[in-house]
Amino acid sequence: PDYKQHFNVLESMIIKLYSKGVTTREIADLIEKMYGSHYSPAQVSNISKQMIPKVEAYHQRKLSDKFFCVYLD
Repeated sequence: PDYKQHFNVLESMIIKLYSKGVTTREIADLIEKMYGSHYSPAQVSNISKQMIPKVEAYHQRKLSDKFFCVYLD
């Protein structure tokens, strides 16, 4: 259905913006300005909570014994 597809696009955008460091209030304002859909910062926060398992998995990943760093000045 059309509504479900629209919601999935918005949900995906909310998660991507949140992962880039955009605040929940800023995301809510952007969604309303761009799409005319009203999301409260609390709703944005609830949607972005889907990132928690991915973040925890990232923190628990095994690290290599050797790290290489390139520094350019």
